[in-house]
This record gives sequence, C-alpha cells and structure tokens, in this order.
Amino acid sequence: MRGMSSTGKNGPQDAPQSKSQAKASRREQMRQEMLRRQAAAQRTARLKMAGGIALVVVVVAAIAIGVGLSVGGGDDDTASDPSGPAPTGVISAVTGVPATVIDAVGKGTSASAPTALSDAPALTADGKPRVLYVGAEFCPYCAAERWSVVNALSRFGTFTGLGQTSSSSSDIYPNTATLSFHGATYTSDYLSFTGVEETDRDKQPLDKLSDADSKIFSTYNPQGGIPFIAYGGKFTSSGAGYDPTVLQGKTHQQIADALSDPNSDITKAIVGQANVLTATLCQLTDQKPANVCTAAGVKAAS
Repeated sequence: MRGMSSTGKNGPQDAPQSKSQAKASRREQMRQEMLRRQAAAQRTARLKMAGGIALVVVVVAAIAIGVGLSVGGGDDDTASDPSGPAPTGVISAVTGVPATVIDAVGKGTSASAPTALSDAPALTADGKPRVLYVGAEFCPYCAAERWSVVNALSRFGTFTGLGQTSSSSSDIYPNTATLSFHGATYTSDYLSFTGVEETDRDKQPLDKLSDADSKIFSTYNPQGGIPFIAYGGKFTSSGAGYDPTVLQGKTHQQIADALSDPNSDITKAIVGQANVLTATLCQLTDQKPANVCTAAGVKAAS
C-alpha cells in the first residue's frame, strides 16, 4: 500500500532508498518547510518500534509518579488527537471566511501555485471539472494544505461529513491540527471533488485509490509526494503551499478562530493559499461563480 511501503511519500522507506530519493529526503528535512515533492512514508517497522518504546516510557513514568495515565492527555487537542467529526464551529469558520478577509489577505504568505499541464487529458466527472486530492492523515504537509483546500472548494460548493484529526506525533511538524476528507462528500454546480486519505495518522489503511486515479497519481507525480492534487487535467500540485510551522501548537478551534483576522499569520497562510487555489479553480470553471472569481483577493493571488 502506498504510504506504507518502499514507494511511500513521507520519510524513511522499508527498502533502501536510491541516492536521489535519500538526497531529496535530507534536503526536505533540513529546510524545515513546505516542499513540492515529499519523498516517502516513514518505515512501518520503525514507527511501530518507536511507538512501543514511547508507550513503555510513558507508562513507566506514570507508575513511578503514582498518577493515572490518560492516552494523549492534556488540554491541547492537537496532542490528544480528537479524531472524529469536525465541530460545527470549526467547519463554519473555515468554510465561511468573510469576503473582507479574503480580499485583505490576497496572496498572503502562499509560496507556491499549481503547475499547468500541457498534454494531459481532461479530468471530469458528471460533466464538471474534477479535482482529485491524494493525501494521508499522518502527513504534516497534507495537514497544512487541507485547511486551504477546504476553504477554496467551499467557495464553489459544500462539504458534508468533514472530519478532524492531527498529523503524526513522530513526524516533522508533529500533531499538526487538521481536517480530513475521509468519509466526506462534496456537492457543487461547478466542480467535482474526490478526496483520498490513504492512511490515518498511525498509517493504518483508510481510503484506496481507484486504478484510474492511481495512474493519474503516478503519471503526473513521479516523485510520489503528498499532498498531490490534480485539477481537471489542467494543473497539478504537490506539497503544501505554505510553511506548516505557523500551525504548530494550535488547536483546531484556535486555527478556526484566527481566520476572521486578516492580520493573523495563520490567516495569511491558509487564506492566502486558498486564494491561489481559487484562482486556479476559476480557470476550470470559466471564471464562475463571478462573485468568487472576481474577488479582489483572488485576483491579487492569481
């Protein structure tokens, strides 16, 4: 399964890496920032071993000080990983960013935009341009990008059943609070959307790519980086569009609350990247709906 084998997308692999893969992975770790291409998923055996050792240490410490241990205890919901349905307040905030904030942010601190394709066949569903997202819940770059993807797509349609989780506790940018597309649906008059979360934050299987989508992924994303997004056969992107550091230590609610403030670093990152993605999506929809595609913030980010 992708993300759990030698062809995974984030971190060390089960099999020895090639020199080019190892070099890319080292460069990614050293820069501590979003990358377009994330190499491979962390080695399953190593994760299990690390998890087992960590659990033993925690249990022994708890016994030693004579207190009860609650898994993922504490007040920070990113530490306790409250996986499950996303709260209404969080969803309302990320899908309903005020137009004044969108316009004030413009491009914000977004550092990358989707890449145009010149020879790809159209990607459609139900007569509409189709957006394909491939990620995994353990992935911190996916965690960052999802906030922007949800905000951007919500300008064209409606999500139902979005979940919330946090990225792996043992990866770079640990416990990044995020949403999840696993089990979610999307309705729109303008676009079709498929969100695939291949594993949960512990790298246990969730969603499986169809054969057709797997071919799209391998053809237009040869490095295997996640998150990967294909936009209607006209654009693709791989990696997060902003530095996930801005979300570190923040709860889901704190991130959601920040989105009403155009001066917040969180808003400049999430909404700025969402504006960039919206400008791309508008190229798929012939600049419809007009109120979305002609917004000053979207124009500034295009």
